[in-house]
Amino acid sequence: MGLLHEVFHIVLQAYREDVNRDAFEQCDKYLTSHLGADAVNNFLKHLADIFPSLSVYRGQQTIEQFFNTATDGIPNRQILLEEIILLHLQHHNPALQTMSDLIEEKEFFESEQYNTVINLVEQFFDEQPAFSPEEQPLLKMLFSSIHSSPNSLSDQLFFIQSHWKKYIERFRQEFFILQALDFLKEEGKYFLMQKHIAAQAQMERSIVPSIEFPFFHGFGGEKESPPVPVFPTGGEPEPEQFSPDINWMPRLVLIAKNAFVWLNQLSKQYSRSITRLDEIPDDELSRLSSYGITGLWLIGIWNRSKASKRIKHLHGNIDAEASAYSLDGYDISEELGGYSAYYNLRERARAKGIRLACDMVPNHMGIDSQWVINHPDWFIQTEAPPYFNYSFTGPDLSNNDRVGIYIEDGYWRRSDAAVVFKRHDRYTGDVKYIYHGNDGTNMPWNDTAQLDFMKPEVREAVIQTILHVARLFPVIRFDAAMTLAKKHYQRLWFPQPGTAGAVPSRAMFAMTKEQFDAQMPIEFWREVVDRVQQEVPDTLLLAEAFWLMEGYFVRTLGMHRVYNSAFMHMLKKEENTNFKQTIKNVLEYNPQILKRHVNFMSNPDEETAIAQFGSHDKYFGVCVMMITLPGLPMFGHGQLEGFTEKYGMEYRRAYYDEAPNYHLLYRHEQEIFQLLKKRYLFAEVENFQMYDFYNEDGVLNDDVFAYSNRYGNERALIVYNNAYERATGRIHPASAKQMLGERLIESTIGAALQ
Repeated sequence: MGLLHEVFHIVLQAYREDVNRDAFEQCDKYLTSHLGADAVNNFLKHLADIFPSLSVYRGQQTIEQFFNTATDGIPNRQILLEEIILLHLQHHNPALQTMSDLIEEKEFFESEQYNTVINLVEQFFDEQPAFSPEEQPLLKMLFSSIHSSPNSLSDQLFFIQSHWKKYIERFRQEFFILQALDFLKEEGKYFLMQKHIAAQAQMERSIVPSIEFPFFHGFGGEKESPPVPVFPTGGEPEPEQFSPDINWMPRLVLIAKNAFVWLNQLSKQYSRSITRLDEIPDDELSRLSSYGITGLWLIGIWNRSKASKRIKHLHGNIDAEASAYSLDGYDISEELGGYSAYYNLRERARAKGIRLACDMVPNHMGIDSQWVINHPDWFIQTEAPPYFNYSFTGPDLSNNDRVGIYIEDGYWRRSDAAVVFKRHDRYTGDVKYIYHGNDGTNMPWNDTAQLDFMKPEVREAVIQTILHVARLFPVIRFDAAMTLAKKHYQRLWFPQPGTAGAVPSRAMFAMTKEQFDAQMPIEFWREVVDRVQQEVPDTLLLAEAFWLMEGYFVRTLGMHRVYNSAFMHMLKKEENTNFKQTIKNVLEYNPQILKRHVNFMSNPDEETAIAQFGSHDKYFGVCVMMITLPGLPMFGHGQLEGFTEKYGMEYRRAYYDEAPNYHLLYRHEQEIFQLLKKRYLFAEVENFQMYDFYNEDGVLNDDVFAYSNRYGNERALIVYNNAYERATGRIHPASAKQMLGERLIESTIGAALQ
């Protein structure tokens, strides 16, 4: 509201400069000629009394003194005439009605004197030369912004920004308009979150509490498939900087295991207590190896945040562990046997041809982590709460005598999802409000603290931690890696003016791109890749990245592998044309991207494979595609056994009493595992070709996938119909594919299999 008021002042100043410098002096005389000097003087003094200037309000001037002096060379009686116009605009702006008690004196606006004066002012300016790009009288021009969108302040500001640009640029106000628009976007998201939280809390009061609290995990619902990627032809430079694969990397087949849940399941399977990594039976490793599994991703093996666990317990989920992604630090959990148990498992797995993989979450740490305790300046923070209604009177979640940790009270009441938590140093009295981790899509991760990657010392500390992990694990999966790409890190935390809204309250920390680049000149992930290649080269780096950044992460940032969520979403929904076009676009742009995709039918954040694809032919058809397309095939925890339970990141055990589906396992043995042992035949892209399939009537049928690959003297042709309708027809020449020298070629199936 205040900004709108100031913008109108600017337009009035522009009117003085461009149309009539003496307009308000003449307007004063026009009013005097119609009403008389005494009536005009009394009215303006009454206005100065009920809407006093700052000097009058502070008692530095009387109303009479103010009335008879000037401000910046402009007589104050003319400034009062300006104010009556601006008050008139505010009074007739529907978007400000909710604030009418703050800006209105009801009796004044209903008085005959006010209505007479404002009508005369409008008459005067209607007779003056036209103004604005639309050549309107002054007051009609000012009202045009209100009439453009009567009920939306943000839309009115958009109108002003686009239609009155030359005026606001002249007086250097565009930044403030953009900042106001950002603030309104953030407020809209803030209140949307509150509405969702209230609805969620109401729903949960009416049902039996569940083991997992959806309140902490976002809005839920069916996820949309990612769009078909279109690769860049201009804009920001994206140089080709693929990281080279070591011989074992293309043949990696990964399976995920939630560590605590898996150990609990193994205890039941082997009828003995198995709680440590070194107690995992050799027979289990041999079984995985016999399937063709060459990588074992252990989820949740680091020391976790005690505060995360306590939050869940205080919300009634007393069986929960801390989130696997809210960490105290990167040491192997003592509950799992610590480093000695891990080294034991690593050597035994390696003897079976299995490399171990782990998670890292470089974006954030647990709210009570060692870094929050000892390096609070490494996190994004403010000295005061970003919203006045935040309060932090709940339980202290810290186990440290020196530092208290408090999440905002709305989390305990289930009425709000605050963007910060409170850190109180009891020794020094210092209080910081540190932002929770946040990807801008749903709600903050309330058991995490957001690291400040604008600081070189933070980037170096995280890189050193990554190197420490790389010396332990040959495969590292980076959770939510896209949040640390420069363009998204800026969008979330230091948005360019006019682009805020992802994380509420961050508009006040806006930066231009030039300012941001000065502090973060190099992509963090490029630094990571280069350092790992230099110091721990036998490490495969895998990025969980979405938001159309998959190609950028492997081609330019140099990650060895990147999530390909399109595989799961599109094939589940039978969006076959889109998925086929995705592959074709990659082949035409740069086929090397295709071999760096991680293809999966489920992952720990999604519903199980059996829930999405069933347990019959659809499942096995898509599974064959997963293991025969170039890239890295990844199986979910319980996928091979046909388990239906989705294991939360806070689970210590499985809650469903499920037995393996032996028919499903048998079909895996007959149709999947033999192909897994030939990953070398499918992993690369140099000889990969995809073909179009035409029905017998000559109509293109995108439901049928046909592609081939070869290695040495071995050849493979895969044909799968991802639809329930039968199809018969012919395979046509291969889709265009970029070869060396940026030349697109097409090939027949015969030539491809020679």
